[in-house]
Amino acid sequence: MSSTINTVAVLGGTGNLGTHIVRALLVGGFTVTILTRPGSTSPRPSFSPYTVPFTEVDYSSPSSLRDAFQGQDAVVSVLATAVVQEQKKIIDAAVEAGVKRFVPSEFGVNTRKAGIEKTRIGELLAGKRGFVDYLISKEGDGISWTGLSTGLFFDPVHVLSNGLGGIDIKNGKATIIDSGTEPWPASLRSHVGRAVSEILRHPDLTRNQYLSTASFNVSQNQLLKIVEELTGKKLEVANVSSKDIFKQGEEKLKRGDYSAFVEFLKVHFLADGAGNALGEEESANEKLGLVTEDVRAVVKGYLEGEGLLAA
Repeated sequence: MSSTINTVAVLGGTGNLGTHIVRALLVGGFTVTILTRPGSTSPRPSFSPYTVPFTEVDYSSPSSLRDAFQGQDAVVSVLATAVVQEQKKIIDAAVEAGVKRFVPSEFGVNTRKAGIEKTRIGELLAGKRGFVDYLISKEGDGISWTGLSTGLFFDPVHVLSNGLGGIDIKNGKATIIDSGTEPWPASLRSHVGRAVSEILRHPDLTRNQYLSTASFNVSQNQLLKIVEELTGKKLEVANVSSKDIFKQGEEKLKRGDYSAFVEFLKVHFLADGAGNALGEEESANEKLGLVTEDVRAVVKGYLEGEGLLAA
């Protein structure tokens, strides 16, 4: 059987990350179909000048899934963590339909990192880790897989507006965790899209592997310095302990509030000694033909668009 991939079905292709993946696949020359739930009210984005069909699929129905996967060389899942438990039946249907490659809904945290299963965030992401294990168990059934971790999504609006990066430019504040010197991997969503496209363009090179990529590594202090230099303004800095943030997450969990994931995500990436910076030896950027991007240029572009650059 040829390993060449031409047709790709994307689950979750209308979301903030999914749209970037779909567009990158289209630019890469793939024929893309977006699968949606029956009656979904999510807006259907335009990918002009490309035409992308939307197919309604009942994720609880194996026959509906099999029908949707007929003729598809690859399936890319961008399902949210809350519904990712449905991936096992999706994988089974993909196997039955003869899909060659499955890209599971990983992205973000590296769920294969040694010892992560013993951490709180690892416990919350145990389902994702289990689905990669399940894909591995299916290798003998004719389907291959590629997992991809990308670090934190570096959406400037999110990271620079009191989001995970702790920088709140418009209010002139920054919340720095521990020393603020811990480097963490970050990826623009467009970078993630290109990574997925390159994985499928080179199926033999990426077969049955878990890869890690990032646009760049950056620390909170580096980000703070860049923002202050480009805006010409000093931000009001508050330092917080990662232990306190972890405690806040634990208290939320006890109340059944799973937004605690955000606290654990901050600790996982930003706490002193987290050790998640992506080194050259473990980065798949070279394998996938991806370049390391310039964090200063990314931040400058955002600030310029918002009219926040220093005069």
